Amino acid sequence: MGLFSAARQGRKDDAELGKGLWRRAHDRFNRGLDRYHQVLEGVEDEDLYGELVEIGNELSALSARVRWICVEAQRRSPSDGLDIPGALAGVHRSLSTAGNSLATTAEAAAMLRLAVGPVPAGSASVRRRAESVLEQVGDAERRLAEAAESGRHSG
Repeated sequence: MGLFSAARQGRKDDAELGKGLWRRAHDRFNRGLDRYHQVLEGVEDEDLYGELVEIGNELSALSARVRWICVEAQRRSPSDGLDIPGALAGVHRSLSTAGNSLATTAEAAAMLRLAVGPVPAGSASVRRRAESVLEQVGDAERRLAEAAESGRHSG
């Protein structure tokens, strides 16, 4: 991304995500994705590499969903600080957990990359961690929908 493209994207992110809680959740998730893909660069075993790339593609597909959740959360409860809005606390918790799980997924991939000799379970440990990221993003979506539904009933 060029200098002007990055600046334009930064302004778009500020407008859509704010500069607080939701922006941090979004950026943390994307940093986890970047880290996961950096780990792949050192994988020498072609079969393992293929498995890890497949997992990485599935995780990357979550990025648009995380962005949507964060944009929608910012629209409903604008944040320029670190205060967690009560109505969307569950959404934030799920996104935070997803970011942590993504970091441990990258860590598991790194450990697998560093393993000496054949690894009997292959990418199973990485797959399990990636599935938890998927579940947590789904949970954040569900909680956001529930918050919208309860807001309609109380208003």
